[in-house]
Amino acid sequence: MTNATNETKHLLLVDISSYFYRAFHAMPDLRGPAGQPTGAIYGVANMLKRLRDEHPHDYSACVFDPKGKTFRDEIYADYKATRTSMPEDLAAQLPALRETIEALGWPCVVVDGVEADDVIGTLAHHASARGVKTMVSTGDKDLAQLVNEQVTLVNTMSNERLDIEGVKTKFGVPPDRIIDYLALMGDTVDNVPGVEKVGPKTAAKWIAEYGSLDGVMTNAANIKGVVGENLRKALEFLPTARALVTVKCDVPLAIEFDALGYKPADVDKLDALFEKFGFKGMRAALGKTSKTAETHSAAENSVFKQADKDATASRWSSGEVAIKQTEFINTRKYECIATVAQLDAWIVKLNATALVALDTETTSLDPMTAQIVGLSFACVAGEAAYLPLRHIYPGAPDQLDFDLAINKLRPWLEDASKHKLGQNIKYDLHVFANHGINVLGYTHDTLLESYVLESHQRHDMDSLATRHLGTKTISFEEVAGKGASQISFDQVAVDTATEYSSEDSDVTLQLHAALYGQVGADEKLKFVYEQIEMPTTHVLLTIERNGVLIDGALLEKQSGELGIKMLELETKAHDEAGQPFNLGSPKQLAEILFDKKGIKPIKKTPGGAPSTDEETLAKLAEDHPLPKIILDYRSVAKLKSTYTDKLPRMVNAKTGRVHTNYGQAVAVTGRLSSNDPNLQNIPVRTAEGRRIREAFIAPPGSVILSADYSQIELRIMAHLSSDPGLLKAFAEGMDVHRATAAEIFSVEANDVSSEQRRYAKVINFGLIYGMSAFGLAANLGIERGAAASYIDKYFARYPGVKQYMERTRAEASEQGYVETVFGRRLWLP
Repeated sequence: MTNATNETKHLLLVDISSYFYRAFHAMPDLRGPAGQPTGAIYGVANMLKRLRDEHPHDYSACVFDPKGKTFRDEIYADYKATRTSMPEDLAAQLPALRETIEALGWPCVVVDGVEADDVIGTLAHHASARGVKTMVSTGDKDLAQLVNEQVTLVNTMSNERLDIEGVKTKFGVPPDRIIDYLALMGDTVDNVPGVEKVGPKTAAKWIAEYGSLDGVMTNAANIKGVVGENLRKALEFLPTARALVTVKCDVPLAIEFDALGYKPADVDKLDALFEKFGFKGMRAALGKTSKTAETHSAAENSVFKQADKDATASRWSSGEVAIKQTEFINTRKYECIATVAQLDAWIVKLNATALVALDTETTSLDPMTAQIVGLSFACVAGEAAYLPLRHIYPGAPDQLDFDLAINKLRPWLEDASKHKLGQNIKYDLHVFANHGINVLGYTHDTLLESYVLESHQRHDMDSLATRHLGTKTISFEEVAGKGASQISFDQVAVDTATEYSSEDSDVTLQLHAALYGQVGADEKLKFVYEQIEMPTTHVLLTIERNGVLIDGALLEKQSGELGIKMLELETKAHDEAGQPFNLGSPKQLAEILFDKKGIKPIKKTPGGAPSTDEETLAKLAEDHPLPKIILDYRSVAKLKSTYTDKLPRMVNAKTGRVHTNYGQAVAVTGRLSSNDPNLQNIPVRTAEGRRIREAFIAPPGSVILSADYSQIELRIMAHLSSDPGLLKAFAEGMDVHRATAAEIFSVEANDVSSEQRRYAKVINFGLIYGMSAFGLAANLGIERGAAASYIDKYFARYPGVKQYMERTRAEASEQGYVETVFGRRLWLP
């Protein structure tokens, strides 16, 4: 581990806070035998081992932040005032974490009243004075100011290494101007104000133009526009900002530099700690070594061999080791499990691994009927195995007995403490349930990680691999064919299936490393993913498997009635047109409307023909009877084809119920979608639509409960905007629509007419969704000037609503997305 040469010596410094936060958010919720949290300890230990292996050194230290205030709090009382407190489960691990780090041979350094950055800066300064080169392992941009000929930075999360040229390339300024650069931008994490609306590009541009922060401040009067005004407003505070972001390199240290010399691991201490934490793999590796002083270094080098072999997934799959977009691990070792001995060996590996990627290959995409053809597993990036079970093509090789294999895997599959990962786990859970297997321990889903991180993108595995790993995966069409000639997976050759399915698990493991590190690094996104999306998956699974009971006889009766209604409307349309024509033909309808009847077209199709879409017909129906008949016909035809004809045919033969699929990662807003069949859009405004709802029934002894919120959108708006008027209306139990009408029409609340209340209701709901004066006028059938007047009066009564809407638009423009109260993001590229 020490520097191999007798020339320049090296110091390796670790900004340990970034390590334990990263490990805590990336690792599963690991627990020791006593139930204590251990995930951060496990992750940091692995990361430090890897760091030592990759960066030989002569001196080293892990530098901690102290408890309590530092000298910067004396400079600025609000320094770091916006930071959230450390999670309890992480704080509980810190004492044992430090003990483990020291047992691994790393000196730990903490100085009361001095932040880790300043200790690192001081140690690096002392090293340079001794001719020792320093490498700092950190993800903190503030430390870029330390970079010089003797000091470099490395970010193990992104494999980024910054020397002087690297700093210039990344930030646009040299290391000796990083302080000025940071002062201009400020630091939202540490609550250090900078110049409002000045980001990296502007800061670098100003420094290049004026030479330094002092030069920028001297020329503030010459900088035009809003940013110039903001600069002039910030002039008084900028010297303080500069002091806050400056890393001190001369703090008094109680530790002697030579005390940082390389130390081997304390194997006896590690053995006791690993037993306490329940790290069986790590402890087993320790037990293989001699405990004499002469072999301590070799023992320390093998501490993680078991983890590297059997539990490296805890590094790759948890996000501890990030994968850059172009760094897909392409060294493949894929195995086909064909014997009981192979399966037994893999079961040992599965049980020893912290997080396993699991994938199913099936006979169908229908989650309620699909049967397992094979399973694949990945524990380490680049390695995976496929277990073929039901490939039945002529000449297929012998495969393990299905029941034997499943029964061997069942204890691991149904053990909640054995953490699993998948891509679209809801489908896999359905498939396992079809075989009577209740899989427990699914802790991550790359589909949902992608959805939470970037809802506006595609979330299928092929797209994710291209976008985040920079690699192309084997497509299903490549192994099964396309269209009418496509075969089911049980007909795919086993060797082909091994490559395809193993890659699926392998890629899922690596995608998790790339995605969860980003999701887990943001507390809001982490909350949405872990506290909303993942639990919702299991709720939706239950709802989907339960299905809904329908009255098939009633639907068949309604289908006949709707058929008669369609014939009546068709006859009526022919009479109105003066000739028979195909009501389903846009071309024939256009000829009747625009050629024969001479109605002026409103808009054209992309091909240039007059449009007869629903929006056009609705507008024309205001003045002409035929478009109204056509709209009624289309509405009835859709009800018949989509519901009364189709639903009875979709009843599952085994359950006697209809099972929809709720798409959890479809709508960019976070809303669910329903398909096969769509049960969310059954019309309620027409008598025929309401009758279809009557066909959804409860079994004897049960009832269907209908629940709805009262004015939920307005209540949410009252909460978000904190508008006094809206809050008062709800607090006092007022009729909000009546209160709005009274204000807009200048009458007493008791004198508001039903028509005025209806207008106010449209205004209340319309404006919070951004309806313009044009839209409001069209909706109410009034002049645009009157609609604009209503809007002005509305915002005069509820100014907080207008301010919230304007603030939201500004934030969306600035950051490219809006977010919910919980932190779900809607990207607006």
